[in-house]
Amino acid sequence: MKKHKIMRKTFYKIMIAFLPLFITGCGDFLEESSQDKDYIRSWKDLNELLLGDCYLPVNNTNTFTSHNNLGMFIHLLADEMEEQNLGNGINDAVNNEHNYLYGVISWQPRIGSSENNTEFYTENREWKAFYKNINVANNVIEEAKDIPQNNDQEIEGKHKVLGEALFLRAFYYFWLTNMYGQPYDAKTAATDLGVCIKTTPEIQDMMFTRNTVQECYNQIVADLLEAEEHLSMVTTFKHSLYRADVNAARLLLSRVYLYMNNWAKSAEYANKVIASHPDLEDLRTSRAKFMVAGNPENIFSMGGDDLMRMMSSMFQSTRVSLDLYSAYSFNDLRKSSWFWNYGTFTGYIRREPGTPTTEVTESERSWYNTWYYYPCTGLKSPVSSVFWLRSGEAYLNLAEAEAYQGNEGAAKEALRKLLVRRYMDGSKELQLDETGSELITRIRNERRLETPLEGHRWFDLRRYRVCTVQPEKVELMHTYTVYRDGSTGNIIETRLFKLEKEDQAWTVNIPHEVLEYNVGMPGNNTNPSREYTIIPTPN
Repeated sequence: MKKHKIMRKTFYKIMIAFLPLFITGCGDFLEESSQDKDYIRSWKDLNELLLGDCYLPVNNTNTFTSHNNLGMFIHLLADEMEEQNLGNGINDAVNNEHNYLYGVISWQPRIGSSENNTEFYTENREWKAFYKNINVANNVIEEAKDIPQNNDQEIEGKHKVLGEALFLRAFYYFWLTNMYGQPYDAKTAATDLGVCIKTTPEIQDMMFTRNTVQECYNQIVADLLEAEEHLSMVTTFKHSLYRADVNAARLLLSRVYLYMNNWAKSAEYANKVIASHPDLEDLRTSRAKFMVAGNPENIFSMGGDDLMRMMSSMFQSTRVSLDLYSAYSFNDLRKSSWFWNYGTFTGYIRREPGTPTTEVTESERSWYNTWYYYPCTGLKSPVSSVFWLRSGEAYLNLAEAEAYQGNEGAAKEALRKLLVRRYMDGSKELQLDETGSELITRIRNERRLETPLEGHRWFDLRRYRVCTVQPEKVELMHTYTVYRDGSTGNIIETRLFKLEKEDQAWTVNIPHEVLEYNVGMPGNNTNPSREYTIIPTPN
C-alpha cells in the first residue's frame, strides 16, 4: 500500500500534461513537473494506475447539485426526463436544487446558467475529469513500451494494461466528441469541429485547438481496434465487470461504426459480441432488478448513477417524461419492471431500492420518495447510467445496421431475440410485420424503450439527424418553472422552451471555462439566451 501511494504521488507530477491548458495557466504546473519515471517496474504498476486514476470511480448516489457521478446532465437534454411540478400531496419541494437544472434543461448557450442568466455554475467537470483520465491513459500507453516481458504473465499483463488504456481513451474521446462536437456526417466530418485530441504524454506549453470530427473518429476507431487486438490476448486474468475486456472493445466499436454510418462494420462487431456474450435478461421470468451486478447482459461499467436522487414526486424536481412512459405498451414488461407511476409522476426503479424509514405501500403517493429518493442517498449503483455496456445493445446495433443495408430478415431476427424477452408471450408487438421505413422506425423506437436513461438517447437523436438512411430531425420541448423560493411549491410562472430542428444547441457548447482560457477557440453556440413562452403550469 505504501508503494502504491508513493507511485501515485510521483505519477501525478508527470501525468497532467495538458489539462491546465484547458482550465488555468500552466506556469506553476510546469515548475512542479518531473520526468522521474523510475517507479514503473512492471505491468502491475500500470495496472494500479489505471484502476485508481483512469477508470471512473463509482461514487455514492446523491443530488444533481452534488455532481457525485459524472455525465448525469445528459439525461436532461433529450426527451427522457421533465420537470415535476406537483407536490407530494402538500406544499413540499426539493430544496435548492431546481435552479441548477435550468441551463441544461432549457438548452442555454451556457449550460451552467441559472434561471436569471446572470449567475453561472461550473460547466467543465466532465471536460476536466475526462481529459485528466485521457492523459493517464496516454502515459500508460507510453510507459508500457518498456515494461519487462520475461514470462507469460508479464506478456499478458502488458496486453491487459495497453488494451484497457486504449479502450478508455477511446471511450472518453467518443463521449466528448458526441457531446461537444458535431454528429458524424461523412460529407462534412473533415471540416466539422470535434474536440481537442492529444495522445502523447509530453508536457506542451501551448494553446490547444479543436480537431475535426473526422480526426476524432479516426483516433477513436484506431484506439479501439488496437485495444481489441491486445485484449483478445488476455485469457487467464479473472474478468471483472469494472475492467474492460475484448467484448467491451467490440461493442463500443459496433456503436462507433453505427454512428459513422458504416453498417457492415457495425453489424460485424455486434455479431462478434453476440457470439461471445449472447446472454439476455428475460423479463418474463426474472423478478430481479435490472441495474444490478448480476445482470447476465453486463459487459462493462464504470462510474455511478444519481438518477434516484434526481427524481422526486415533490415540487421543484424532475421525473421520467410522460412522453417516454406512455411510449411503452401494456404488453411491454419493461413498463412495470423499470418504472413506477402515480398520477402524473413516473419514477425510475431499475435499481434496488434503499431501506425505508417508514412503512409505505406501493399504492401510496409517497412510495417513491420513501423507497428510492431518500434511502438511495449514499448508496453506490452497481452499474452506471452513462458508461454501461451490455449485450442488449449488441442486438439493437445489429438490427439497425442490417435494416439500413436492406437485410430485413437479419434485422428482424436480431430484434426478435431481444423482444421475446421484453414483451408478454403472444403480444402483437412480437409479430414484427413492419417493412422498409416502418421497420427502421420500429427499431429506433425499440432502442429508445430498451435503453432509457442509459446515456444513449441524446446521442441517438443527434446521429439520426445526419443518418444516410432515413434521416430524421425532431423538435423537443421542455418546461422550466420559476418559484418564489427554493423550498416550497409557490410558483411564479412556467416557461416553455423549444429546441427546434435546426437549432445550434443540438451540440452542447464547449464549457465556458475552456473557451475563456483558450482565447480564440470556437464554441458551438453563438445564440443569446434562449427565448421562451409562458404557459399554464403543467402537473
